[in-house]
Amino acid sequence: MMKKIITSLLSMVIILGLAACGNSASQSAKPSTEETNESKVEGNKVLVVYFSATNTTKGVAEYIANGLNADIYEIVPKDSYTEADLDYNDDNSRSTMEMNDPDARPAISGSVKNMEQYTTVFIGYPIWWGEAPRIINTFVESYDFSGKTIVPFCTSGGSGMGSSATNLEELTSGAKWLSGRRLNGSDSQDTVMEWVNSLGLKFES
Repeated sequence: MMKKIITSLLSMVIILGLAACGNSASQSAKPSTEETNESKVEGNKVLVVYFSATNTTKGVAEYIANGLNADIYEIVPKDSYTEADLDYNDDNSRSTMEMNDPDARPAISGSVKNMEQYTTVFIGYPIWWGEAPRIINTFVESYDFSGKTIVPFCTSGGSGMGSSATNLEELTSGAKWLSGRRLNGSDSQDTVMEWVNSLGLKFES
């Protein structure tokens, strides 16, 4: 009789032990809410890139980056532009000569680390002679934007974006370019973010 009782108790212990192991395995196989959220954040990471010779575009870029809690990267020329370089009235100034040469590719100092982690990239620049400065061409040709969403924006004293974004798009492949917008250096962060929010993009914080 005692032997049967002991055998029954051992059987129950084994059954309960197997059930506990099964529940543990099930829980470990299911990702936690924290892990899932981290994946979502990594999958929607935003980078704001800008070139700003006179700091006008810089202000707008910072508004976007602050509003989206995004990373920001400044395109810094290897050789800085002087005031004389930016003299649009001088046919021999550096900026004039670059814009008259479609193949000009001014060198950039530094690079974006781990560009592959970003799915949405805002690219901002001033308008020079109706186009993006040639250093923006250098930038877009330096990375693989396949599968990314690119949002161009520009600043200018009065000129619109024109064909600048379309021309930049032709230098990339596999990226989705959204319609850009000209913004003013005097625009408030609320005004800038009103445009950003109108794009219908989903950003994770």
